[in-house]
Amino acid sequence: MTLSPDAGRVKRDLAALVGFDTQNPPGREAELALFLRELIAAEGFDVELQEYKRGRVNLIASFANGPGPAFALNTHMDVVPAGEGWSSDPFRLREADGRLYGRGACDCKGPLAAMLESLRLLTRDRASWSGTLLGVFVADEEMASEGAKSYAATRPRIDYAIVGEPTSNATVTAHKGSLRPLVRVHGVPAHSGTPHLGDNAVYRAGELLGLVREHHETVVRHRSHPLVGEASLTVTRISGGHADNVLPGSCDLLLDRRMVPGEDEEAVKDEIAALLRTANERFGLRVEVIGYRATTGGATQTAADEPIVQACLAACLAHGVSAPGPFGFQGACDLVHFAGIGAKGAVIGPGALAAAHKPDEFVPVDELVGASLIYRDVALAMLRPGG
Repeated sequence: MTLSPDAGRVKRDLAALVGFDTQNPPGREAELALFLRELIAAEGFDVELQEYKRGRVNLIASFANGPGPAFALNTHMDVVPAGEGWSSDPFRLREADGRLYGRGACDCKGPLAAMLESLRLLTRDRASWSGTLLGVFVADEEMASEGAKSYAATRPRIDYAIVGEPTSNATVTAHKGSLRPLVRVHGVPAHSGTPHLGDNAVYRAGELLGLVREHHETVVRHRSHPLVGEASLTVTRISGGHADNVLPGSCDLLLDRRMVPGEDEEAVKDEIAALLRTANERFGLRVEVIGYRATTGGATQTAADEPIVQACLAACLAHGVSAPGPFGFQGACDLVHFAGIGAKGAVIGPGALAAAHKPDEFVPVDELVGASLIYRDVALAMLRPGG
């Protein structure tokens, strides 16, 4: 007989999780990982802490319960900086009008609290499933997904995965990827009183800006995906010059290229290189990519007819989600890294993406408890004894 979640316990767990300051940067996930290790080990899990960088730690919990597939619940322990404008202490959970407020309440300590409860329910009902149950809670998703990338590099066996992110408990099966090349436009420095003796790199960068915009409008945005929308190319940062009275000899532009499922990262890099060659041919620009900023990763999609997607949709419907999906994320998340090691998966979590990364971030209590039931039921569907 399947067990039901304890709403009070889930809220207490979330209060404890929010109380750990894991703002990224710097993250400090190790403190939270140590707390989680004790909590999860008490349920009979084998727990490993994977320190991939000083102070940056992933937690991997494993519970073997006979033959069968490996099913993972994954989310991240870091949160974005709290910032200003909160109505209460962002690191002290506050309940009001059916909502729980705090930094990470929905992104992503709410999903983490729901996953903890689901893991408890499953280990206390072992006769209902067979296989290996995993809790994979990683560091650094908010900056560059170093935690998930490091874990995936160990090539663990995972057949199915649910990634916890705020989706209002609907099923998300696709997300965009991102690539951020840092491009340098070269000029010729000169005294600002004699600009005709140099070549102003900021002016020259202006010519590249127009070309970037043209490429987005005529090429990139026409690559569209039914769940995540259009691909995009834009500029998010610009920096040039080193002194008030010197003509800039260089100007750097940070490009932000959002990829849709089906686009290949290496092909996108080649396309950007071709765009810079066009800038040279058309305007005589001396321009180069001098590096790539770290990002969460590439785009991915799980087919709608995959068994785990069907199980997710059924569980969401069963627990009050009137529009269960499948949907897509405009941003990125760690699903791509699980897909990269062969896992089939989806993204589900309590809370709305619109509430994340803002003051007074919150998760509805009913969604928080409902998520633990959805996670439980998907695990039971994928870990059927003998199936």
